Amino acid sequence: MKVAMILAAGRGERMRPLTDTTPKPLLKVRGKALIELHLEKLAAAGFEHVVINHAWLGEQIEHYLGSGERYNLHIHYSAETDALETAGGIINALPIIKACLREQRYFAVINGDVYSDFEFSCLPDGLNGSKGHLVLVDNPPHNVKGDFSLNENTVVRQSPKQFTFSGIAVYDVNLFANLEGRKSSLAPLLFDLADKGQLSGQHHSGIWFDIGTPQRLAQINNMEG
Repeated sequence: MKVAMILAAGRGERMRPLTDTTPKPLLKVRGKALIELHLEKLAAAGFEHVVINHAWLGEQIEHYLGSGERYNLHIHYSAETDALETAGGIINALPIIKACLREQRYFAVINGDVYSDFEFSCLPDGLNGSKGHLVLVDNPPHNVKGDFSLNENTVVRQSPKQFTFSGIAVYDVNLFANLEGRKSSLAPLLFDLADKGQLSGQHHSGIWFDIGTPQRLAQINNMEG
């Protein structure tokens, strides 16, 4: 049973005024809602259940995507009154994730506001003792210092060659089991795991954008091919 979570609860302040009336995951990218691109690729990679958290204009997301039947997926929603950020959103959705996983431990997480040609079928099915697995990409202009590096297949904090975390990952569900359900970011947790050598990773050298501004959205929509 392959399970993924799409983080889609952000307000998208930097995307205003586009996000004043439309949640960021429903903004059109090359003719389709951004979140639909993720769903289609997850289905193609053999995922069956997708958990989507939402806050700002979340009812639009549920109305637009429905149960997931037209994507050959089972979609489950985790509503948040106020966006709980990345770690908080996962912790809040943990009961739904666990129910979908059943006896399994590993699930994928994708930031809803990234655009990439990374194939989700390239994600590992297990973690071989690690607590998480990150997909890293070349540093974009807005994050030139990067976030992590790779020592073979192990994610480390500092190295001459730094990469940016893509927002695409696999986690052990037990990683979140004892964490407090409040507004919190994944970053401190991932940095701590990297310091302990408990993160594996891979580098994706293809297309990747963090759609954080209207300019980046326009850049993608103007790309050829």
